[in-house]
Amino acid sequence: MAKKKLLIYAHYYIPDTASTGQILRELAEGMLDKFDITVICVVPSYLGTVEDKYKTRKYYKEKINGVNVLRIRVPEFTKINKKSRVKNILSYFFGAMGATFKVGKMDYVLSISQPPVLGGLLGVWGKWMKHAKYIYNIQDFNPEQVLAVGYTKSKLITNAMMWFDKFSCKRSDLVITVGRDLVETVRKRFKGKRVPKTVMINNWTDETEIYPLPQDHQRVMEFKKKYGLDGKFVIMYSGNIGLYYDLEKLIKVLKQFRKGYTLTGVREDGLRTKDGREVVFAFIGAGSVLQKLVQYSNRHHFENTVFIPYQDKADLVYSLNAGDVHWCVNAKGIKGVSCPSKAYGIMAAGKPIIGVLEEGTEVRRLIEECHCGKCCEPGDYVEVADIIRWYIENAESDEVQQMGMNGRKYLEKNLTRNVSVRKYAEEILKL
Repeated sequence: MAKKKLLIYAHYYIPDTASTGQILRELAEGMLDKFDITVICVVPSYLGTVEDKYKTRKYYKEKINGVNVLRIRVPEFTKINKKSRVKNILSYFFGAMGATFKVGKMDYVLSISQPPVLGGLLGVWGKWMKHAKYIYNIQDFNPEQVLAVGYTKSKLITNAMMWFDKFSCKRSDLVITVGRDLVETVRKRFKGKRVPKTVMINNWTDETEIYPLPQDHQRVMEFKKKYGLDGKFVIMYSGNIGLYYDLEKLIKVLKQFRKGYTLTGVREDGLRTKDGREVVFAFIGAGSVLQKLVQYSNRHHFENTVFIPYQDKADLVYSLNAGDVHWCVNAKGIKGVSCPSKAYGIMAAGKPIIGVLEEGTEVRRLIEECHCGKCCEPGDYVEVADIIRWYIENAESDEVQQMGMNGRKYLEKNLTRNVSVRKYAEEILKL
């Protein structure tokens, strides 16, 4: 029997490092036994630049690991310039509408909530043009996310965004979202009346690609040496350094743990663990607030913060294992709106977590259910500092090691790629 055809609008796809692109790649490749899959996405450009080989034509066809990929040329952009970002996103949106006519008959269309609102509208367009069943995968709710961080004050814009995204939900045959608190948001949007069919499927990490490694593993040691982390106790943030994580305020908490001169010229040596290791804070990634963090760190003479560029996916297992404790954070107001998938990678690497997450959010519930970290509310900076201090004081304890392994065990049982991908295929084929 011929396989059913599935079209995915992905915005970003490998080799781009966007977390949604990684998830969609693993989802697409994991469902090839059930579907013939085509992905419409941009040319590799997540960090803003486009290689010369992708600048000559409007569309590029590739086949990657059995998945048909149709790429759209987009203009280069910078993450701190709103206009260039908007131009880039609109190029993808209209380019993807055109690309829809180049991919033949489809039985199903799946789109993701990226870019905000437009991702959903692309799915509706695909449903209409292909007379297909439409699955809307909501990773982040907008305008709720925009409102939570005050990105725009215009009621007109946020009301329009809400109308269009609810329209996409209504036109879908199935909404798949990634947390129990996010399912609740769908119900709230529709005030409990004529709520679109919604299921929750957790995001995941590929537990065969990310796993615990010994601290003296050669590649982990090389990574630590390269960035001055060897022999240190490393508290790490790895991922998008963007608007939704309250990082601008969290970095101010690190003043209490600073190594360096204060603005009044007083020398502070920072805290050490009981076995004498210096504490260092490592930020790995890029995003719209990275520059502000670097500037703050420089202005206040932090000698124990390190900023490290995005790592290739193949090297992620080494960089995650170089951290002793990892941040998993969201800004206040993100409950029911977004789910920080970085938690799954941290759990896969068997590392304990500092969770700055609202009570009742999916990831905080997971951390508390499996005892793989310590959590507090966003905005409670006193408690954040207390948690950091606790990890430093207990750095060598069995309890900290056990927390990390609890996360890994829970992930192996409940949050593997195969479990989630199978659920996606089952839910789509039920339609």
